[in-house]
Amino acid sequence: MITDNAYQSMFMVYDHGVVVIDAPPSYAGKVREAVGEVTDRPITHLIYSHSHADHIGGAGSLGLVSVIIGHSETKRLLVRDADPQRPIPTITFEDRYTLRLGSQVLELSYPGNGHEPGNIMIYAPAQEVLMFVDIVFPGWMPFRRFGVAQDIPGYFEQVRELDRLPFKKLVGGHVSRIGTHEDVKLQIQFDDDIKAAVSAALHSQAFGTELDGAEPANSWAFVSDYTARVAGQCVTTMTPKWKNKLAAFDTFIWDQCYAMEQSLRVD
Repeated sequence: MITDNAYQSMFMVYDHGVVVIDAPPSYAGKVREAVGEVTDRPITHLIYSHSHADHIGGAGSLGLVSVIIGHSETKRLLVRDADPQRPIPTITFEDRYTLRLGSQVLELSYPGNGHEPGNIMIYAPAQEVLMFVDIVFPGWMPFRRFGVAQDIPGYFEQVRELDRLPFKKLVGGHVSRIGTHEDVKLQIQFDDDIKAAVSAALHSQAFGTELDGAEPANSWAFVSDYTARVAGQCVTTMTPKWKNKLAAFDTFIWDQCYAMEQSLRVD
């Protein structure tokens, strides 16, 4: 694993070269140096976990890599974005892809939309290492809105699916350390608690109560007031148990409550 304590990527050395997984722009210029501390073999393959620029936006700085692998949805999004720093994958797949290079194996799989379309799992079975980005942030509150998940119910199910997989080390794409099943279980508990807290708040907070200064026809003012009160009640409910369990709880808990509220209302 390579990390700058905010982002994480990974590489695997095989008989004749190196496979790099993700190239965050914050340190992509030093990926070759990091690889060079382990081996003098060339980088022959690059795997994209997904399309987001904060994880692969430094791919262009790696120089020419002959084989770039990503999900078909990742290719679609990168073609749309036309970013020269994120070269288009040369190999794509839909459900599963096994990369065999000499004695090393990487199993790529797509669990569906959660964080974003095309976000894949990269598993090294011999080493029992799994890379799955922007789903669990070991020891930390996820980035706002559950890591800006496009599909929150899908994201919740993917966290549960993680706990059923036989990895020993999880590379989550963020923060400084490796994740474990205990980190996944803690995220499941948090997800269950916040869903219950928001559900209770949605039923207990009254909609359309008198709002000082709001014109009766301004329905958005009443919606804004209601959703703010629901999120506020959620924060109050979650704080005693979780404020000291996940780092940056105070930074993002309101965002998580608001995102959960919107998901329960419309998903």
